[in-house]
Amino acid sequence: MNFSPQSRVWLYVSSREFTLPETTELNDLLNQFCIQWAAHGKDLYAKGEVLHQQFILLMVDETHAGASGCSIDTSVHFIQSLERKYNIQLFNRMLVAIKDGEEVKVIDSLAAKKQIEEGILNENSLVFNSLIQTKAEFDTRFIIPLNESWLAKYLKTVKA
Repeated sequence: MNFSPQSRVWLYVSSREFTLPETTELNDLLNQFCIQWAAHGKDLYAKGEVLHQQFILLMVDETHAGASGCSIDTSVHFIQSLERKYNIQLFNRMLVAIKDGEEVKVIDSLAAKKQIEEGILNENSLVFNSLIQTKAEFDTRFIIPLNESWLAKYLKTVKA
C-alpha cells in the first residue's frame, strides 16, 4: 500500500512488549480491522501494524476517504478491546519509549525525569515520538533526540 505523506497516524505505546505470538496475532487483528474500517459507508484506505513489538500504529490515507468522528470512535473501541484482551495499557500518555541500542524501553514520565536528573538520559538520548500525527512525521520524526521531544522541559530543570 502506498500512503500519502499527509495520511493520518495514531500511535499507541504499549505498557509492555508484545511476545512474538502476540505480535503475529495482533498484526492479523489489525489487518482484519483495517479491511472493514469505514467512514460514512466508505471503506477507509488504512493499515495497522505492530512496530518494535511495543507500538501499535494505525494509518488512514485521507486522500481516498477521510476518517470521521464515528470511524475514529470505532478505532478507539477496537484499541480498547486490545487493551482488555492483552492486559496492557495503550492510552497511557505518560508512558515514554526510549531507544536503548536496538531495544525499546518503556518507562513513565516521572522515571524519565529522574533519569534525566541522574544523567542517565540526556538531550541526545533517542526517544520515540508518540505525538506524530502524519505519515510524513512518522517517516522523519518517529525517533528523535530527547531535546526535540516534550521531555525537553525536564532538561531545563536539570540545568537550572
